[in-house]
Amino acid sequence: MTVPASRLGPAPGGDPAAPAPAPAASARGGARESNTWERSFRLWDAYFTVVWVATLVFVLGTVHPGWHVRLAAGGLLLLLIPWYLAVGRPVLTADVPDERRALGYIAGAVLLFLPPGVLVGETRLMTFALIPQCFIALRLRRALTACTVINIAPVAGWALLWRPAGQDLFFNSVFAVVTLVFSAALGSWIIRIMEQSQERAELITELDASRHEVSRLSAAHGALAERERFSREIHDTLAQGFTSLLMLVQAVEAELDHDLPKARRHLALMDQTARQNLAEARALVTDGTPADLDGATLPDALRRLAARHDAGVEVTGPVRPLPAGPEVVILRSCQEALANTRKHAGSSPGIMVGLTYGAASLTLSVRDDGCGFDPSAPAGGYGLAGLRARAREVGGTALIHSAPGDGTTVTVSLPVPRSDT
Repeated sequence: MTVPASRLGPAPGGDPAAPAPAPAASARGGARESNTWERSFRLWDAYFTVVWVATLVFVLGTVHPGWHVRLAAGGLLLLLIPWYLAVGRPVLTADVPDERRALGYIAGAVLLFLPPGVLVGETRLMTFALIPQCFIALRLRRALTACTVINIAPVAGWALLWRPAGQDLFFNSVFAVVTLVFSAALGSWIIRIMEQSQERAELITELDASRHEVSRLSAAHGALAERERFSREIHDTLAQGFTSLLMLVQAVEAELDHDLPKARRHLALMDQTARQNLAEARALVTDGTPADLDGATLPDALRRLAARHDAGVEVTGPVRPLPAGPEVVILRSCQEALANTRKHAGSSPGIMVGLTYGAASLTLSVRDDGCGFDPSAPAGGYGLAGLRARAREVGGTALIHSAPGDGTTVTVSLPVPRSDT
């Protein structure tokens, strides 16, 4: 719970220098509700009234000086009430006290207090109501100055006016000095505590804002990552399937007139590819297992995939169950490599798919003896970049070795749990 450093005053019935209770602050930002300070200030209204009434009773009930002096002092004390209600309370209850108005109010209150304080020593009881207002309305240095005037000036004026006995002057002076020192020390200490509390509240507010910004950026990053993942899935499954369908349609159109059996085989392959695409679409919607891996091992899925591309498959090492993540990456990488081979390697290239189970790794290699290309040359498209991104996401690597006229080899190596052997 924090308040501005200017919001200080004594606890009810306590020492003049004690700070005012802090208005309620919200748990998250330390921000005070707009009417909390206004409601809590009613206690200070009551406190001011009690001190003022007690002071007036002491002034009118004392024996010295004479009754006409005491009445004059009481009349001057009466002026503090309208001054407080008309000027002081609006200043003290403001969210951020206007420094000039606050200084004007405290100066006026001091001027109204000093004459009765000089005339009747009992008037100095009113300091218990005025000093807290100094710490509420003013900054520390000005509050300490006002506190000094309120404690010392009435005693000095009283001593010059009435020439009291030495013992009375001594006790009054000691009381004024002790009150001043105690008020200044305790008020300064608590003000610094409240300033530190305010700084911490501001820091918490900044941290809270930073946390929300981090949360927003994290959500945006997550959405971007999910969009990229979904783009790769669509590219490696549906887009590749539709490309195959278009190529098969072109082949069937060219074969209908002169090679009907081959056209029928291509139509059957179109049916198989379309069904495969439908299964992949359903898997994407449900975020389930890829169609080729559903109920099958990774080598079986690669064999089915390779058969659609007239490619051979060679499996090395002991086959064992692995987490779904690496298997999906290997399958998608193989799909991408085979699709690129069909599109770019030339007519009827020889293709070999290799799958190697290591003790702590799983390696896929797709080799073709097609026309090859220069890997260092700028290339458009999403395929190879998506292939590398997939491998990186699971801590693996994807390498492409090729040269014009020398074929192409795509190698994807992923870390997997170590086997017992």
